Amino acid sequence: MRQVAAPGGARQRWSARVAVVAAVGAGVLLLSVAGFKSVALVAVGAAGLAVTAAAGWWALTRRGVARGAALVLAGAAPLAVLAAYVAARLLWIVVVSLALWALAAVTGRSALRADSAPRTAPGRPVPPPGRAFLLMNPRSGGGKVGRFRLKERAEALGAEVVLLGPGNWDAAGLARDAVARGADLLGVAGGDGTQALVADVAAEHDVPFVVIPAGTRNHFALDLGLDRDDPSRSLEALTDGVEFRVDLGRVGGRVFVNNASFGAYAEVVQSPAYRDDKAGTLLRLLPDVLTHQHGPRLTVGAGAVALDAPQAVLVSNNPYRVGDRAGLGRRDRLDGGVLGLVGVTVDSAVQAADLLRGRRAPGLVSLTAGEVVVDADGPEVRVGVDGEALTLPTPVRCVSEPGALRIRVPRHRPGVPPARPRLDWRRLWELAARAGRALPAAGSSGAAGPSGSG
Repeated sequence: MRQVAAPGGARQRWSARVAVVAAVGAGVLLLSVAGFKSVALVAVGAAGLAVTAAAGWWALTRRGVARGAALVLAGAAPLAVLAAYVAARLLWIVVVSLALWALAAVTGRSALRADSAPRTAPGRPVPPPGRAFLLMNPRSGGGKVGRFRLKERAEALGAEVVLLGPGNWDAAGLARDAVARGADLLGVAGGDGTQALVADVAAEHDVPFVVIPAGTRNHFALDLGLDRDDPSRSLEALTDGVEFRVDLGRVGGRVFVNNASFGAYAEVVQSPAYRDDKAGTLLRLLPDVLTHQHGPRLTVGAGAVALDAPQAVLVSNNPYRVGDRAGLGRRDRLDGGVLGLVGVTVDSAVQAADLLRGRRAPGLVSLTAGEVVVDADGPEVRVGVDGEALTLPTPVRCVSEPGALRIRVPRHRPGVPPARPRLDWRRLWELAARAGRALPAAGSSGAAGPSGSG
């Protein structure tokens, strides 16, 4: 096992010590002042959270007076918990204990963060392309193409640039034509939906693909470790680039670089009214969608696992991070050769409250598989594919295509932000108690994947 000096030096040592002391202090405070009442305090707080979650479910699945009553209950439950603490004259203990736990979490993760670092695939150095062809959507991301002068900068590097616009929206067709004319590199400055369309062409012809994050969210670029704040930096791939392979997902024959969603989300966002009134459409449609009165009844198969009637299903090109709420929507690697599957099944307020258990909740399924089949009780099903609304015939087969796409990125780029460290109290104790000695680095086996592998 590789040994390293305690990462982060004195700052890491003191952060670990503060975390340990704060955590112990929170427990000692509750037990020493509240005694056996501390158990009741925790139970009352847990009950309040459960009631709030259940009331939230009722608010989403009811209309009219029932929805209003559920919203009142959702707001009243935490107030009732506070009132119980005040009546027992223990509110200050709860507040101080929570503050200590928050301090322990912040300082503990700060101490452990030194064990992680942004990961960047080394890639294989490659010469500049001879005939680069780039498609750019000037309306994407609020006009990033114009704001960062992407067209002018790309053309100055010798690339052929075509702007997407009225009468010129067939990104895949334009890319195929470019390859037929001799293009040896394809790229897109736009959203993830357009990225996927052109990535499919690049994979089909085995030419490298450049991602220029000029969309709104740019999730694919995030997982490739690109600079989303300055999309012009991605153009450095044309002059000083490295290359590696990543997977693609395919749903019903359509490529996706991020994910395909089925169920409640796909049904609501495809409503004609959603674009003009998102909140109103959600409140109007969700009661019927979540209670299976509207939309398809889904069944999902992934290997030996079968899901019956989940309300929401997300199939992703490699799995998203787990146990890191701050990192939702991030994938640590894009070359695992598997799909990620997340399914949510909630049919009652009790099951809604049970979701507070996180990944241990029986209504939440999260796994990886090489193939996922989604069926429905109808001939077609609505699907959100990288943000694009589609309707596909059932059953819908989702597969991973390992290493299908040659990605070219700048040699120098930020890398994928590390996951928020899990609070490993044993590791924190080692850092606090054995400061100054050589410690085994957590996760010292090395990074892997294109977000951390070559």
